[in-house]
Amino acid sequence: MSGDSFLAQARGGAGRSAGLIGLIVLELVVFSLLSPHFFTFSNLLNVTRLNAEIGLIALGMAVVIASGGIDLSVGAIVGLSSVMLGVYFQAGLPLPLAIIMAIVTATACGFLNGLLVVVLRLHPLLVTLGTLSAFRGIAVGMSGGGGFSLYPDDFIVFGQSYTAGIPFQTIIWVVAAILVGVVVSRTVSGRSVILVGTSEEPARLAGVRVGLVRILVYSLSGLLAGISSLIYTSRVFSSRGDAGGGLELLAIAAVVVGGASIRGGEISIARTVLATFAIGLISNGFSLGNLDTSWQYIAVGALMIAVVVFNELPSIRRAVSRLATSLTPKRERKVSPQ
Repeated sequence: MSGDSFLAQARGGAGRSAGLIGLIVLELVVFSLLSPHFFTFSNLLNVTRLNAEIGLIALGMAVVIASGGIDLSVGAIVGLSSVMLGVYFQAGLPLPLAIIMAIVTATACGFLNGLLVVVLRLHPLLVTLGTLSAFRGIAVGMSGGGGFSLYPDDFIVFGQSYTAGIPFQTIIWVVAAILVGVVVSRTVSGRSVILVGTSEEPARLAGVRVGLVRILVYSLSGLLAGISSLIYTSRVFSSRGDAGGGLELLAIAAVVVGGASIRGGEISIARTVLATFAIGLISNGFSLGNLDTSWQYIAVGALMIAVVVFNELPSIRRAVSRLATSLTPKRERKVSPQ
């Protein structure tokens, strides 16, 4: 990467971060006017608590998208992992071992996604759309359409407890964000993900094992979905096959609003976390402001479109310029008389 392109990328990243911070400030001002209970420390902590599950999934989604892929199955993996936790526990496994096995199950689901993408050479959208249906069907079938409960009281630690006044799931989210951020920005594996997402063939020629990278990023996505499922199950104190419905769309929204290119080759964990928080503020603000909650989905959708248009503005300008050039009639040269 040349010095000029590096500076341009750095300026672009700084601009997107500033834009996200500006969006959060705007939300704080607007929703504070609608409800006196919004801009309080306890409520803002509550936003992080309720969005830690989405935040964890968004971290994995950010890595998958940076590699040039997409994962629509993460919500279904949350449901399947939740059900398997109940199955393992009711089968007599000690709770800690049941938790580990449920997270291993989620990681295996992610591994399967990556394996199918690499082996079948199909678009990840099609692969994960298929596994979404399969994982959800298995989860609902194994739960019998109901759920599992009767967990011991100390199980609340993951989804309902506080440490030094901070929700425990918020701590898990922050620690996971730091770890993933270090891996993608400071390790060879992280740089390989960006290379694969930027251009697969040059990455292969550079010695990157593209297939292995894809399998690893989907496995990471499954692992984080499994941890998210643990938090969800602890928070509601029940394992349900329909858990996690729609979380994949919110996770993709967080990555896109965070300024990542949907084409791959770019990632910012910090912006993904900020975007998750910004989206969470919308839901919280609409609820406290007694607004029609259906409008919050419209707001998130409009925000996604605006961010995508802003990020793709240079490409749009080039396309418009080419179109205008092609539509402009060429002037015939006049031949001067001899």
